[in-house]
Amino acid sequence: MHQQDCLEGMKTLQAKSVKVVITSPPYNIGAKYGAYTDNRGDYLLWLAEVWTEVERILADDGHFFLQAGGTNIHPFLPFEIMYSATGVGFKLQNMITWVKSISIDGVTTGHFKPINSKRFLNPTNEFIYHLTKDCKVPINRLAIGVPYMDKSNEKRWESAQAVRCQGNTWFMPYDTIQSRHKDRASHPATFPLELPLRCLKLSGIMQGEIVLDPFAGIGTTLKAASIIGCDAIGYEIDPIYVGAYNEQV
Repeated sequence: MHQQDCLEGMKTLQAKSVKVVITSPPYNIGAKYGAYTDNRGDYLLWLAEVWTEVERILADDGHFFLQAGGTNIHPFLPFEIMYSATGVGFKLQNMITWVKSISIDGVTTGHFKPINSKRFLNPTNEFIYHLTKDCKVPINRLAIGVPYMDKSNEKRWESAQAVRCQGNTWFMPYDTIQSRHKDRASHPATFPLELPLRCLKLSGIMQGEIVLDPFAGIGTTLKAASIIGCDAIGYEIDPIYVGAYNEQV
């Protein structure tokens, strides 16, 4: 991981040298980061600059997974973030709903940050936008497949594997932690390790190919890349988050 502004860092990378980009940018909602002020007047223009560099360094058959969420006060924020990427040339190939918590038959599974409100429901989901350069890039759907409930479907669909595509709704709860300061270095907006792992498996990336996270945070994307056996590049301006990652690798 590089303690560096991502715009400066990405400009040193060769064009089309990165296979997969997975990231979640700051949302410009006043989150309490350490070395970054989450309140830019030029927010969407700045993001467009970042995505322009991402487009330059991403391989023509590469994948860009852009994770974004909104708030009850800013419900259109994730779509604005996505549009800032399509505005520089990316195509939206898949839109995935990340479910953090769900209640079925009176049983709640997963974690979410509750709000105290007489107007709004608790937000329990965010989005993952799968962007490519031409909307024609193959994916490995069965790499993150789920078992058939009815085993007869395996023969009906002539599947070589006993799994099917799980669709575009992913339930991925956070692991329970004892201390945010200890386990997440007080980062206000992390995603679970399972999120970049699923994205990487879906992309079909090969060992040794390059993964990039321009807003690396505590390095969750980089950890996932290491598990898959890929090289990873991350940029993060906060020395606390960089230090927390370096202590674990």
